[in-house]
Amino acid sequence: MELAAAVTPLVLTYNEEPNIGRSLDSLRWARQVVVLDSGSNDRTESIARAYENVKWRVRKFDNHQAQWQYGIQECGITTDYVLALDADMQMSTQLGQEIESRFLPGDFAGGLLPFEYRYFGQRLASSLCPPQLRLFRRGAVRVGQTDHTQSFAVSGRIYSFRNCLIHDDRKSLERWVESQLRYQVLNEQTLWENRYGPVKTFLRKVGLMPPLVGALAWLKAGGPFYGAAAARYAYERAVCEGLLAMRVMNTKLERRQISDKRNGQS
Repeated sequence: MELAAAVTPLVLTYNEEPNIGRSLDSLRWARQVVVLDSGSNDRTESIARAYENVKWRVRKFDNHQAQWQYGIQECGITTDYVLALDADMQMSTQLGQEIESRFLPGDFAGGLLPFEYRYFGQRLASSLCPPQLRLFRRGAVRVGQTDHTQSFAVSGRIYSFRNCLIHDDRKSLERWVESQLRYQVLNEQTLWENRYGPVKTFLRKVGLMPPLVGALAWLKAGGPFYGAAAARYAYERAVCEGLLAMRVMNTKLERRQISDKRNGQS
């Protein structure tokens, strides 16, 4: 089966001017690309509408689960498969060939896609991000919410891809930090519900994750052999964990303060 006849890319956007052009350039093979926007006020819309195969849709954002569900079910996608992408993701020619030659003939329900992380085009050796289910049958996918982001699941055979999605986010550092501050509110809720697994939960609750994750991320990214890109990735992962750790420590201190006041009153 031809790739363009079987797969529709669905791209979620919000103020993605630095990224959306590169993402859509990699999707020129598609007959239709659905771009579901959350109300961008930069040049995202004008850039996206310049591509003849783009179908532009807007929905006010509430959470990732609802946004993806709307895109899959309510935006007129008719192909058997959906390729779910963030605007900072690009698809290589090799990945398209693998989808067409191996995935589609196998009648799989979904496909696990690994990531190749880049910073301003410079590739990392590897990353901490596991493969994600990003290609799936439109009628078989179940969309959930995990921490601050969505999760996809299907029943049936799943193909593990060799070729990667390219992840290269070039939004400003200020925008990235702003997003992380919001995300860690949801991640802390998950932590106190003990849904991370015993080891990760313990390390996060005692505040040891930031340096551990930072060091591991640096090594996975290529360490001294990958220069500023590896260091950038290590700091990014450490800062994410550090923001979560600071929230956790605040909660602990607040709870202790409340407990001390109660004990003092008794």
